[in-house]
Amino acid sequence: MNYTLNQLQIFLKISQTLSVTRAAEELHLTQPAVSIQLKNFQDQFDIPLTEVVGRKIYITDFGKEIADSVEQILNQVNTIKHKTLTYKGQLTGRLKISVVSTGKYVMPYFLSAFIRQHPGIDLLMDVTNKTRVVESLQNNEVDFSLVSILPNSPPVEKLDLLQNKLFLVGNAEKKFKKTAYPKQLFKELPLIYREKGSGTRQTMESFIERNNVPVVKKMELTSNEAVKQAVLAGLGYSIMPLIGIKNELHDGDLQIVPVNDLPIKTVWRLIWLRGKKHSPVADSFLNYVKTERDKIVQSRFAWYEQY
Repeated sequence: MNYTLNQLQIFLKISQTLSVTRAAEELHLTQPAVSIQLKNFQDQFDIPLTEVVGRKIYITDFGKEIADSVEQILNQVNTIKHKTLTYKGQLTGRLKISVVSTGKYVMPYFLSAFIRQHPGIDLLMDVTNKTRVVESLQNNEVDFSLVSILPNSPPVEKLDLLQNKLFLVGNAEKKFKKTAYPKQLFKELPLIYREKGSGTRQTMESFIERNNVPVVKKMELTSNEAVKQAVLAGLGYSIMPLIGIKNELHDGDLQIVPVNDLPIKTVWRLIWLRGKKHSPVADSFLNYVKTERDKIVQSRFAWYEQY
């Protein structure tokens, strides 16, 4: 057998997420690259590791045993790496962060320089919806979470990072005036929703209920990217975070539809359990963000101010 660490990491992530697409997103790889490495790993075994039923991937009983062994191998590799770097006097360990799905356009900019400065740190970033993010925090599975709506529980401490703005967005086919429309416009536009548990959906529904806005619900989709693609295809309109549509606005593929009382404004916040004793890695990261926050916002998000 001649498998690579990369193949081990990919197979373990697929066994954890039960999705090639999700594994690719979390590993910051393309879906074809993940599929190829999964096939190369499978080719070294006579017994199937996975099976596909319909459009879903499942891990076989044999695959689950291999995944357990893979996790142990990778843990040992990380231990060797950390011991080596610790011996050299470098900061080592894991930094675990859960991020609401749209937050993937925010969090990397607050991480990149820090991770470059400390190559001994392994970053584990789970991108999911708000419900799962809060669960991971409550279960003490992560050091920090990134949210735009503070949870009612558990009790948390917070650090404000960046304003979040949500606009009504459509594709470029229909032309709208620059002046703000009354909220009755919603009666004429089919709306695309995020799934239940999404912070974006919660914000959108609060706006609709608070303003007694009549809406035509068209469909419900399970990620910000899926909503964006549906809007681009002309399937409807949605109230979307500005942070995730920068390129599409710049290219003229999407447009902001001006409506009274929009945008909705919230705040992207880094949160952690109140009273949590941070690891040296987590403590160092928090101090870094506090020190560098304003500089990062100014250099990476200045474009935000034109909207």
